[in-house]
Amino acid sequence: MSEEKVPMIYSAICGVMEDIGVVGKGDYNKMQGFKYRSIDAVMNALNPVMIKHKVFCTPEVLEQSREERTTSKGGSLIYSVCRMRYRFYTTDGSFVDAVVVGEGMDSGDKATNKAMSVAFKYACFQTFCIPTENLMEDPDSETPAESTKKQSAGNNEDKKSQDQEMEKLFKQLTEELIRTGYGEGSIIKTYNVEKMQDLSKLQIKDAIGRLKKCSDKQTQNGK
Repeated sequence: MSEEKVPMIYSAICGVMEDIGVVGKGDYNKMQGFKYRSIDAVMNALNPVMIKHKVFCTPEVLEQSREERTTSKGGSLIYSVCRMRYRFYTTDGSFVDAVVVGEGMDSGDKATNKAMSVAFKYACFQTFCIPTENLMEDPDSETPAESTKKQSAGNNEDKKSQDQEMEKLFKQLTEELIRTGYGEGSIIKTYNVEKMQDLSKLQIKDAIGRLKKCSDKQTQNGK
């Protein structure tokens, strides 16, 4: 009686784990100022060792939910949650599954793409035990502006209150710019936005706080 053949996928995945190197935090989120590990870094590290050990992966969307949310500036974001199954195969047809959940937000048509990228990144981290630091605290590659669920007609007062708060903050920021003599260009450059209206509430508050620490224009000019 012949012994049952052990599926090759087990040794193939162990080989990938043995050869994969550290994937560090080599990318930087400019909006909130933190480093993160991008999906590109994960793929670049995995591709050569998966080829070497003859492992490949196929994705399958098991479940998906989408909803529209409103940013603090009144814009719209699509919020997508995908429950994904990633199946890792090797040449004898054997495989193992990794089922994970990914979340993504985007103002255009890329919310699902982002959710799938996040899901794949963590499926790889946890399947191959890729060496990292503080894996469980790793944030997503992009953090959209603060958002809430799309307001219904009955919640217009909340939206009005948010708009009034933003208007008040912009007024304070303008007053500080005038007092210190700094131009709008300095704010746009510091926070890497195209125009002042693109600033988030947190960015406006941060800018006001920084400007309050500066001397007024007359003092700077020695008057």
